[in-house]
Amino acid sequence: MLPPFENLSAMPPDALTELLLAEPEGQWFDRKSARIAPRDLAETLVAMANAEGGMIALGLSGGLCEGVDDRRHAQNGWRQAGVDYTVPPVRFTVHLLPCINRRGSADHLLIIQIPPSRQVHSTTRDEVFLRIGDENRRLSFEQRIELRYDRSDTGFETTPARVYGHEALDDNAVADYANLVGHPNPQRLLQARELVDADGTVYAAGQLLFGAHPQRTNPQAYVRVLKYTGRERLTGTAQNLVSDVRCEGALPQQVDAARAEMREAIPKRRSLGPDGRFGWFGIVPEEVWLEALVNGVIHRSYSNFGDHIRVTVFDDRVEVSSPGQFPGVITLDDLTDVKRFARNPRIARVMADLSYGQELGEGLRRMVAVMESSGRQRPVVRQGGGGTLVTLLGEVVGPRELAGLPVAAWDLFQQISLVGRAGTGELVRLSNYSRPVVLRNLRLLETRGLVRRVGNSANDPRAYWTTETL
Repeated sequence: MLPPFENLSAMPPDALTELLLAEPEGQWFDRKSARIAPRDLAETLVAMANAEGGMIALGLSGGLCEGVDDRRHAQNGWRQAGVDYTVPPVRFTVHLLPCINRRGSADHLLIIQIPPSRQVHSTTRDEVFLRIGDENRRLSFEQRIELRYDRSDTGFETTPARVYGHEALDDNAVADYANLVGHPNPQRLLQARELVDADGTVYAAGQLLFGAHPQRTNPQAYVRVLKYTGRERLTGTAQNLVSDVRCEGALPQQVDAARAEMREAIPKRRSLGPDGRFGWFGIVPEEVWLEALVNGVIHRSYSNFGDHIRVTVFDDRVEVSSPGQFPGVITLDDLTDVKRFARNPRIARVMADLSYGQELGEGLRRMVAVMESSGRQRPVVRQGGGGTLVTLLGEVVGPRELAGLPVAAWDLFQQISLVGRAGTGELVRLSNYSRPVVLRNLRLLETRGLVRRVGNSANDPRAYWTTETL
């Protein structure tokens, strides 16, 4: 992760050059050649302003440092690109930082810092771009209309907190944050992340992230973890709710508290772990439900004061519901190809700084990959009633070839799917079936092509069964 600008400006020229050449381009960082035209630079200005902001380093190309000192005339064009080639003009700041160019001589890089905008920007060619990972993605007409509509939510972040009833920030939490990212001045860091303004006025995003008591002014900004016995919600005398916990505090505290509660609430099944030992593991991988929880906290609609994030645990699944639908630039036709868009870009950036989210647009793809690799269904995402519901099913999905086989065969297939590979003896201990029953059903699975035995001989003690194909 690129350090804050103040740290960059204090670095020796050779160290700065090495760092910026090695830093991967991504959501908040891009390199541009000193030969780039101002009109082409405007595309990245627009893309970053429409997303979460970011930094552009001009004078770097092809793994080499060109520098910009011999491009004096071009510097004026770059500085004016926001006015000349973007509508409405993108606001940004420009800095010249000393570097060592490819000839070994002292030179400068031109650094552009772009904050996330409260408006939708286009180029003077009437093209709208959105920064997605390391790409500037051009939006269709329908997507840009939806982006303009969804931008109204982002204004909540920079509304002065006193509008809702100001509460003090937790100075210790702010200091810890500054220390974590290596920033020398906590107040300037809050200003750089647009959590407070120049005179110290706290914005709503700053209060949610670092407020001492955020729920006093945002009473629905919390996570509620509910656990039910069985697979359905029952009411009245048959009510099956066994725990109901509110996780409050600043957003990082909410995630930590909800994570601890969910670890206790999620049903466990005994299986072979990645370390080769038997243990009790949740019906849904923690990596998946934690991603759903963090996404809910980061991307919910905080301007919707009427509801909170709700995590519901059943015997067979986990549901995570949050206020606000996916922004209009996102479609759910294919969860592996969802275009990322942060409803709350300032909250998203700080939570990424705190390692609660990478903000690389990989969350849903990673959830799909983990669920499918463990034999489970993909996450089910539904929208309606002003909210989003993510359902994570814990049961292993059985292929059609399992039809007509005994229950024991299904149980063994499920266990092998969950752990990836397991020996016959391990499956006997795991399933509580006798060895003859286990062997008989493994052979049935093998004849259907559902599992295969891997070993050097019929009596190989290290042989194992797996669902992986050759």
